[in-house]
Amino acid sequence: MSYRLGVDVGGTFTDLLLINEDSGETFTAKVPSTPQDSSVGVLNGINRICEQSGVDVKKINRVMHGTTVATNAVLTGKGSKVALITTKGYKQVLQVARSFCPGGLGGWVSYVKKPLLAPLELTIEADERIDADGTVHKALDEQALRESLQALKSRGEFAAITISFINAYVNGENEKQAQAVANEVFPDMPISISSEVVPELQEYERTETTVVNSYVRPEVAKYVDNLYAALTEKMGEDLHLSILRSDGGLASARSAADSPVNLLMSGPAGGVAGAIHFCKQGGHDNILTFDMGGTSTDVALIQNASARVRRETRVGDVTVRAPSVDVRTVGAGGGSLAFVPELTKALRVGPESAGAVPGPAAYMKGGDQPTVCDANVVLGYLPADVQLGGSMSINRDAAVDAVKKVADPMGISVEEAAEGIIKIANEAMFGALRLVSVEQGFDPREFALVGFGGAGPLHANALGILTNAWPTIIPPGPGVLCAYGDATTQVRDEASQTYVTLLDNIEINDFTTLLDELAEKASSTLSADGIDNDEQVITYQADVRYTGQAFQLSIEFSRDELAKEGLALLKRQFDAEHTQLFTFALEDGHEIVMVRAVATAKSKPLPAPPPPSTQATLKECEITSSKIYYEGRYHDAVIYDRNLLHTALTVNGPAIICEMDSTTVVLPGYEASVDHVGNLLINPQASK
Repeated sequence: MSYRLGVDVGGTFTDLLLINEDSGETFTAKVPSTPQDSSVGVLNGINRICEQSGVDVKKINRVMHGTTVATNAVLTGKGSKVALITTKGYKQVLQVARSFCPGGLGGWVSYVKKPLLAPLELTIEADERIDADGTVHKALDEQALRESLQALKSRGEFAAITISFINAYVNGENEKQAQAVANEVFPDMPISISSEVVPELQEYERTETTVVNSYVRPEVAKYVDNLYAALTEKMGEDLHLSILRSDGGLASARSAADSPVNLLMSGPAGGVAGAIHFCKQGGHDNILTFDMGGTSTDVALIQNASARVRRETRVGDVTVRAPSVDVRTVGAGGGSLAFVPELTKALRVGPESAGAVPGPAAYMKGGDQPTVCDANVVLGYLPADVQLGGSMSINRDAAVDAVKKVADPMGISVEEAAEGIIKIANEAMFGALRLVSVEQGFDPREFALVGFGGAGPLHANALGILTNAWPTIIPPGPGVLCAYGDATTQVRDEASQTYVTLLDNIEINDFTTLLDELAEKASSTLSADGIDNDEQVITYQADVRYTGQAFQLSIEFSRDELAKEGLALLKRQFDAEHTQLFTFALEDGHEIVMVRAVATAKSKPLPAPPPPSTQATLKECEITSSKIYYEGRYHDAVIYDRNLLHTALTVNGPAIICEMDSTTVVLPGYEASVDHVGNLLINPQASK
């Protein structure tokens, strides 16, 4: 009997999900995160889940892990110092960058540009040149480069090297030659070259992406190596450790350590994968997801059971050319702090968060400032007699005292202040949901809404009202859904090549030859990790634009579709998506910019967990009675045990449904039922 373990490290909690690969039985655990060293929280969680489940830790042979190590290194500016080698004459490539200042009109007035990740004093120039067609115009002067590197070595102060030459995306010969020279001078230093990390046109984006890869590489490699060593000591040498990529696929520990730039959105991608897993089984292919944790909320749009993927990933002020699930993040989480500015006396919420330490006041871990979590406790949405994570108690008196700090300056009751905090947080999340739906040409009323994360189910019903997206779905184990996504996704890698050609000028035979080359390159990474070719699925993507446009749309297709329709397939799909976004399409001028192959490992589907018994009556599912405060007054409510609810029962609001890892609120006028998968479905009552 074997088990696989999904682990997701969040800002407040580390979530774990253990799955029996033979029976489908699952076990969950939730432990406080350890921001100073995430691996400590992971190991604590493994001890907890094995102790609770009675499973021998050595029976776990696969660990899938979503990590924020790379993300945090960029956000906090605590990555490694990077030295950069560029083509002679292009030393200022990162300084010139792109003409963009965040903020509205006049944002440049107050914009303070952050220091370069590869500073000018650690940037050297190589005497070489590749032409735009890939011809070696000037061979690399190895001796001059060796002398420059020796001078750089005497400066020290850096832990990684990036090599990014002009036009290297067409021909990386000079970069590989420079890498060999750099390895002689710095034999133990990680070296990233742009032709391997991101072989795509636009020298600034390519250089920035490769520099970021170097910037986080030592930290990620250290974390992965230490975690793998600790896990194999516990679980045995046969353990397979995989890290979740930003695009929702898995990478082996080796691949993740070499290309950590693909992990910047690792955490949010797990929740999206988990939501797709459960909603697809329940018959919901078009969904809006919102993952509300302790620090922030991540939202995404899923169409036809497939997440939209962006070709760029943005973390803070850093934008890199790496694929990621199209997730938008807003600073509204259970730990978001509420405050009243002295000048305006108007209630504000976030983006600052109490985090894991000291946490919300109700957690009794030293926090005393009002948070969204404390507001939920005051309103009765999070009952004080319910334990978080199965073992953490919450204190209502402490929550009341905290919320009183914003209620008193405004001259209102604690309940009114708490409801105001919740409404402001809900509006912030609603705004993020509009970004991925309305502003992308989609009507949220045509989607179901999926709420998860530790705090998501508390707010799901209210977000359903704002978006008018029904049903509002709470998947099984919503507080550990990211860990479920980590445990149920597949190993994935891709290979790309720039291909700027009008569709009308493409020879189909040349195009299919290129696809074969890219497929072989993408597949080789999985083969290196022991996954045979017959265990892989290859799909393809083409980035298409109208000639003259500055952006492109990514069109996915298979070889069978291409054989059936030819290149007209790309034109038809591009026009449909362009019309969706911008309401028009042109007759001609379609141009391919980039082509890529995506290799994904086939995965054996997990057996469905045993269905819950349908013997319990609704009365037997009750835990106790309670009261909640909603729309200015108290309502009588009943607290139910989700583990006992089944498909034959309907819960009428107001009600609270509790489970180990989260709590769901059903508001007055709404009802909750359970589908055959175990999803909670919240809908307006028929009489409403």
